[in-house]
Amino acid sequence: MANWSEGYISDIDYTYGYYPELSPNNVKIPFLMSGLEVPKFNTACELGFGQGVSINTHSAASDVQWYGTDFNPSQASFAKELSDTSGSNTHIYDQSFSDFCNRDDLPDFDFIGLHGIWSWVSNENRGIIADFIRRKLKVGGVLYISYNTLPGWAAASPIRHMLTEHDHMHGSRGKSISRRVEDSIKFTQELLELSQPLVQQVPSIPQRLENISKQNPNYLAHEYFNRDWQPMYFSEMADWLSPTKTSFACSASFLEDYSPCSYTDKQSEFLKRVDDPMFEQSIKDYMHNKQFRRDYWVKGARKISSAKLEMTWYQLRFMLITNEQDIQYELNGAAGNVSLNQDIYKQIVGLLNDHKIHQVADLQKKLPDDFKQSWLFESLAILHSQGAIVLVQDDDVVKKVQEQCKKLNAYIMQQSLVSPELTALASPLTGTALTFGRFPLIFLHAYIQGKNKQADWVDYAWQALKKNNQLLLKDGNTLQEEKDNIDELYKMADNFEKYTLPLVKRLKIVE
Repeated sequence: MANWSEGYISDIDYTYGYYPELSPNNVKIPFLMSGLEVPKFNTACELGFGQGVSINTHSAASDVQWYGTDFNPSQASFAKELSDTSGSNTHIYDQSFSDFCNRDDLPDFDFIGLHGIWSWVSNENRGIIADFIRRKLKVGGVLYISYNTLPGWAAASPIRHMLTEHDHMHGSRGKSISRRVEDSIKFTQELLELSQPLVQQVPSIPQRLENISKQNPNYLAHEYFNRDWQPMYFSEMADWLSPTKTSFACSASFLEDYSPCSYTDKQSEFLKRVDDPMFEQSIKDYMHNKQFRRDYWVKGARKISSAKLEMTWYQLRFMLITNEQDIQYELNGAAGNVSLNQDIYKQIVGLLNDHKIHQVADLQKKLPDDFKQSWLFESLAILHSQGAIVLVQDDDVVKKVQEQCKKLNAYIMQQSLVSPELTALASPLTGTALTFGRFPLIFLHAYIQGKNKQADWVDYAWQALKKNNQLLLKDGNTLQEEKDNIDELYKMADNFEKYTLPLVKRLKIVE
């Protein structure tokens, strides 16, 4: 393995995932629902951006100036290609954390984000990252950090150890990493059949390994086969971040902090006995056997006044992007299913059902006089967390970034003709992205070229499949006949015309 990799898997590309929590725009709702001041974001940084999908999406679709590094040069090269395509002028580097974090030409940042990286780097690099946050995150700035969490990962530790141990002892460097992953999983499955004392103590281990075996080999290589891999308790993360002067703000997902669906009555009563908010997070992780945390921290958290909270909410703008009949009035959380008050929600959804942009202040005026303000704010937060509505950027920002998003999205649609890996399309309306399957992207690519009929979309997709010697899968079986493939494509095209095309138009992804 190359020395520059510092023990990190570098001979296989990381996946092309998109992570919305890395967008500063997604800070607003969780912060407001936690009663915190929402900072203004002008500069942002992503450490360890992988293929660069998130950093380029957020750069192209917002007026925030982005910087980032990923030590893998092939990934940084691809990220630079995305930046050049959109024209967003994202500052892309292929430096190690040590080299990048000690540059003297970086601005101070309003937002710093790391997705998953913390669990896969050495303590030396954790120290470098923590020092970078201390020096470069502005007062009032937000840190997004996600990481493998204990106690949830405790049961899986023996699996990970044996996978890496087998690969270290028997994994031929001449084999592809995918084959090495496969060999290590097979060996560990055979070993568990002979390790009944371990299985009896942790009965979930065989099923967990079975679930792992079905995941993307590229993801598994990066998740399990690095030299450094350290899940940690929340309190340990707090100790690492203590020198940065940041404090825990909230989960990046509002619903994870929403007690009615996250905690039973007994759990909620137990939590009321805890008067330390940091200790409370550790207790919650035990209650949920938490495996992965997605958190916002802030340097200098400030409680927002009730007057400013109201004013900030009233200035926000939302748009419904789903159909009214598809809205879910039940939350499925760790504490079970919780039914939402349809009398409240249907009044709000009824006002949003024209799929136009609505300012919260205008919604409040149109609701009955006895409709509580708190009902409106909480309902909007939940609908937003469900993906039924989106938070809309200012008009001047939407106009400014529209061309960048158009160029980036056209590139991604083009790539769908040969590969299913890129799935996220940037919305100038929201500053974030939505992910789609490969064939909606192919149909969209046909659509932006003036092909407006289902027959044209189906033919375009079928020609792309034939060119790449590919056939469709249905129910796990390959469709061998051309007619069967085309029939299945027509079903996809019908769904695309009814749901996907109206959605991407609402989001200004296409015109």
